[in-house]
Amino acid sequence: MVAQALMLGLIAGIGILDGRVFGQMMFDRPLVTGVFVGLVLGDVTQGIVIGAQLELIWMGIAGIGAATPPDVVTGGILGTAFAIISGSGVEVALALAVPIAVLAQTLGVVVRIANTYFAHKADAYAKEANFRGLAISMWIPVCLFFLSTFLPTFLAILLGADQVTHLINSIPKVILDGMSVAGSLLPAIGFALLMDMLFSKKMAPFFFIGFLAAAYGGLNITAIALFAVCLAFILHFYIEPKKEATTATQDNLTEGEIDFD
Repeated sequence: MVAQALMLGLIAGIGILDGRVFGQMMFDRPLVTGVFVGLVLGDVTQGIVIGAQLELIWMGIAGIGAATPPDVVTGGILGTAFAIISGSGVEVALALAVPIAVLAQTLGVVVRIANTYFAHKADAYAKEANFRGLAISMWIPVCLFFLSTFLPTFLAILLGADQVTHLINSIPKVILDGMSVAGSLLPAIGFALLMDMLFSKKMAPFFFIGFLAAAYGGLNITAIALFAVCLAFILHFYIEPKKEATTATQDNLTEGEIDFD
């Protein structure tokens, strides 16, 4: 269990650095971390299934401005890990991952506050041309971000796996059924958050076409995606050129065509 806790902690630490040091490689997404959690715990299939469900919840989560979103790395890894270790279903993973992510968000805020100090130190070292101090001030925040997910994940898996398993097994069936219902609603909330940012009047018809194709046409996601690609090609190569040609014709004014009235 120590080796598994260490590996999961490393996955969490590397995941939180995605978008901060490694660029945006999408390694921090539950869909990706779930696969690695499944590999470490010996159940890749369950890791993929749980990661996909958690991705539906948090696909619309984004840190905008000073707002700090829930820690999807810690929540996703611990929720997936506890569900696999305890042998519970996706519903329990959803019920555990969301509050864990919210709690871990608080630690992320503390780290960000601490990093402002080192940012000011880096500015001071830069004015002094102290490159060693500048490098240290730049790398300490990276280490703090790494530890903010590594330590909670490592300690939770190492010390809390048996307790969490016992806790889940002692939960009454009626509460687990309630978690199952709530877990089924959480992906809808994730889609609502995503649509709140992306939805527009121009895109609404395409959304409802896809919804109707899935609800009444019986088509799966792959088929709808392929139809959408074909529709995008039609719009791009056949409709847009005609629109541009019409606009160019209307804007190509010559002498005598301008109505000053």
